[in-house]
Amino acid sequence: MEIFHISRQFPKEEVFSLTDQIRRSSRSVAVNIAEGFRKRQYPKMFVNKLSDSDGEATETQVWLDFALDCGYVSSAVHGSLIEKYQEVGRMLGSMMASPEKFAPR
Repeated sequence: MEIFHISRQFPKEEVFSLTDQIRRSSRSVAVNIAEGFRKRQYPKMFVNKLSDSDGEATETQVWLDFALDCGYVSSAVHGSLIEKYQEVGRMLGSMMASPEKFAPR
């Protein structure tokens, strides 16, 4: 939601490019985790969805880099969000390394 609120301040000419892309990728992180959790009884499918989520998190970081370079976000906001996405990446990596911990009981 933080990405959504920040992207509301992007220029109107970015609506169909940067704004749309950063919102799509940031939302996809959570969506892929949810889909994967639903499939957690199948470890390979679970890991695949987590991997998709990690890829979307990385894509979001690249869009944040563009937003910084274009002057749409401050260095402080960029740094804070990048840090949060790196933490998400670490958590996803840990989950992918041990999918059995998340198997239904």
